[in-house]
Amino acid sequence: MHDELIIYGGNKINPKKALIMLHGRGASAEDILPISAHLHVKDFLLAAPQAVYNSWYPNSFLTPPDKNEPWLSSSLEIVNKIVNGLSGRGISFSNIYFLGFSQGACLTLEYTARHAAAYGGIVAFTGGLIGDRIYEEKYKGNFDNTPVFIGSSDPDFHVPVERVLATGNIFRKMGADLTESIYKNMGHTIIQDELDQANTLVFKQPPQTATK
Repeated sequence: MHDELIIYGGNKINPKKALIMLHGRGASAEDILPISAHLHVKDFLLAAPQAVYNSWYPNSFLTPPDKNEPWLSSSLEIVNKIVNGLSGRGISFSNIYFLGFSQGACLTLEYTARHAAAYGGIVAFTGGLIGDRIYEEKYKGNFDNTPVFIGSSDPDFHVPVERVLATGNIFRKMGADLTESIYKNMGHTIIQDELDQANTLVFKQPPQTATK
């Protein structure tokens, strides 16, 4: 199970927007936070929870979900508590953003699909929905054109491109404004083009006349 260690960074004084950052397996909150330096999130509050033993769940994300319990449910609840805490600070869903890498990207996608809403944006660097198959009945709500970027490698040792594409289909069906980029032989990493696309598509400043 997980404790409640969350590292906060960025604008902790008067944030209007927030970014929840989920690290990969074997990594830490301290590892994921520096990615923010490459993103247009200067005025955002950053929230990076730390997984106990540096893993959100013990087995592959492609195993039956019950094989990753109770850790998976606990991890999803940690994200939910952060979202509720941000909302309690007056940050609306439309100003809450999510980003994850690898196992953190899987958790990001799983959480947001189970709690779809008009968020600020979602970035998943190499990830897909969790399970031996996609359990569409678990996914509720509508993204209402939330910008979503998913980048991944073909092939990737941990994340089959077929699961990435199937995940994208679910997000489109649920109303996401989705962009997928599949990079040939990228490896299990984050590249500059992914950061550029995240900035262009997700962390863009909306026009002054735009309304949600």
